[in-house]
Amino acid sequence: MYNFVFHMPAKVLFGPGKLQTLHEETLPGKKALIVTTNGTSVKKYGYLASLEKELDLAGVGHELFDQIRPNPTSDNVMDGAALGKKTGCDFVVALGGGSVMDCGKCIALMMTNPGTIWDYSLSVNGGKKAAPVAAVPIVAITTSAGTGSEVDMASVITNEATKEKTGIFFPSMMPTLSIVDANLMKSVPPKFTAYQGMDAFFHAAESVINKNEHPMGEMFALKAIELIAQNLPTAYKNGSNMEARANVALANTLAGFYMLCTSEHTMEHVMGGYHDDLVHGAGLIMISHAYFNFFAKRKAAEEPMKKMARAMGVKDPQSGEDFIQALDALIASVGCADLRMSDAGITKEELKGYPKRVHEVLGGDITADPLPLSDADYLEIFEESYK
Repeated sequence: MYNFVFHMPAKVLFGPGKLQTLHEETLPGKKALIVTTNGTSVKKYGYLASLEKELDLAGVGHELFDQIRPNPTSDNVMDGAALGKKTGCDFVVALGGGSVMDCGKCIALMMTNPGTIWDYSLSVNGGKKAAPVAAVPIVAITTSAGTGSEVDMASVITNEATKEKTGIFFPSMMPTLSIVDANLMKSVPPKFTAYQGMDAFFHAAESVINKNEHPMGEMFALKAIELIAQNLPTAYKNGSNMEARANVALANTLAGFYMLCTSEHTMEHVMGGYHDDLVHGAGLIMISHAYFNFFAKRKAAEEPMKKMARAMGVKDPQSGEDFIQALDALIASVGCADLRMSDAGITKEELKGYPKRVHEVLGGDITADPLPLSDADYLEIFEESYK
């Protein structure tokens, strides 16, 4: 019998133009710390100005922290939290992609808690403490379709000193209000549209093969896979196609509702911990064929893989191999078939140290794979993926 809990406290405003309705909502505080990227896009395309206007219309004060890096660090978190406390902010508005939302959640946690963010990490060098105080409320406004971070309590932060990229999550880090507005995604370049969309795809695909999957999670995941397979190639080729953009955004959020990631995500976190410039979605693509094929060759997830193949448009899948072929075709259709670990600075020699690290960082649940993986299995997957 199935045994699960479904709790989704985040109110989601979904659809093009929804940012312009933010002032109509009851916001969770009187002064917002706006956290956003250290890049230029949110300013260049007017997203930040639109948000500031909405907060002004709502009569809410605001302070800006615009220093979040593509792979946010523990120092990044503490700098943002210090500014929030110093300026009297009582909630966080995260405007950006997954990195911004992840860092924003941790900033919200550290605006109320002692110590450093790494005190609350469960990774090998983390403090493994429980946060004694709830985070300040969080409003998440996503400008990308990839992480699902707008509807979950998880964040991924890098400790540069220990080369750890790990998950940090507490229930109070769940956003109370989220905006998924495809108008904010029109400016995402094709390459990153692909990387982000495939990240969402793997959130869903890992959930389907997860041995703890249940009907509620599978429902969201299979619909997300269907929407991505149908729409990501179009969004990649024509970023102004708003129907495709919106459908990929919907898939991303659906996948985020029940994100039961397996060891594929942990394996990528190992790679990203050593190579800060590696885009998470790109890293997942690099190892995905070998990872899923490991289980397909052993017929360890036949029914889940056939379900995913059907969702991707395969008429009458006969085995997990049909899913592998559909996956390879999707990756090729978004220009990612030739991604190379070596281009990210990864050497074949360093792969030997990766399996040990899988047990030390957090990503997905390494106990939830269709078959338990040994260190030799991890190394086999990494080495088969290498080019």
